[in-house]
Amino acid sequence: MNNLPGTRKVMGLHILAGILFGVLILHPLTMVIYWFEFHPSSVLHNSLWTFVSSRMLMAFHPKMLPMTGMFALLGALPGLGSGLYYKVILSQQKQVTQLEQELNRTLASLIEAGEGPNVEFKSSMRWDYRQSKKNKALEMVIIKTIAGFLNNSGGSLLIGVDDTGAILGLELDFSTLKRKDADGFEQMLMGMIRERLGGDSCTLIHVLFHSINNKDVCRVLVEPSPTPVYLKQGSSSHYYVRTGSSTRELDVPEALAHIKRRGILD
Repeated sequence: MNNLPGTRKVMGLHILAGILFGVLILHPLTMVIYWFEFHPSSVLHNSLWTFVSSRMLMAFHPKMLPMTGMFALLGALPGLGSGLYYKVILSQQKQVTQLEQELNRTLASLIEAGEGPNVEFKSSMRWDYRQSKKNKALEMVIIKTIAGFLNNSGGSLLIGVDDTGAILGLELDFSTLKRKDADGFEQMLMGMIRERLGGDSCTLIHVLFHSINNKDVCRVLVEPSPTPVYLKQGSSSHYYVRTGSSTRELDVPEALAHIKRRGILD
């Protein structure tokens, strides 16, 4: 989750710095330029330093308070822009750090640690081991899990691994595809994500393939989304979030509260 108090403090400091710049620097300098342009004779009767200092001090005269307020506002606006830019950069740096940390975890260590808030195992994407046939309903389970990671702190989804950590591989999933290999699998997966979660979500998804004991495993590395992600089902949209070692749908009040806590905007 975003550190809201810290973010607000930083934003406040940037705005304050902008106000101080407007009042203490921009306003006095404007006074000097104004008098130099419209009253050039004033410079002839005083030294340059006396002229500049006296004009700058006039900016703090009580009668200049309305003008001071205007320059405070002018300074606050770039301060706000600077704060927002800093927030974006900080968020991007945080995501890069999280992504690097996640990539540094080996597949073996992920499986050994088991399922948790940031790790989920799925036996397959399309092949139903219980019915021994293709089952497209399983695709939605995959998408819900990815949506849950996107709406929380990200994580890794391992496809081809059952709940116990046993490696099942992707061979049966490959058999259900037109292109029966890892590339076909990735194309199918990213197409599902684009259709159900939106094209913007695809930039936060990274698909990797690993081979363990001659069996392929797909690792879907998910970054946390900076905006709420909704799963489209027919004409309705649903909000899923990762809670503990499971993914669940939130109703409208819960979803709004969760979005507020994360400090993200729709």
